[in-house]
Amino acid sequence: MSYDPETPFDSIEGSQEYVALLAEAVEEARKDVDADIALALAEGADRRTEALQLVAYNLAKLSLHMTTSRRILNDLRTLRRLLLAERQSQPVKVVKRAAAAGGD
Repeated sequence: MSYDPETPFDSIEGSQEYVALLAEAVEEARKDVDADIALALAEGADRRTEALQLVAYNLAKLSLHMTTSRRILNDLRTLRRLLLAERQSQPVKVVKRAAAAGGD
């Protein structure tokens, strides 16, 4: 019996895809804001430049959070694989022990 996720967040892989898309969008926004900062500097719009720099700072923080989220999701996926493989190998070990015990 396999599990079919109902939403993209029902699986680690779906969440990884979503976080990757979000990271791309953040990076795209950072590039746009950097271009807007350069334009504001050229126009001498000090308040707009400061506001855009604050936006760039917050986007940089968000980008770091996305990187951290990716790493956490990778760790969770790895741990899930290890745990599932461990569970799958346990019945085999029990069968082998039972077979060895029955042979005595």
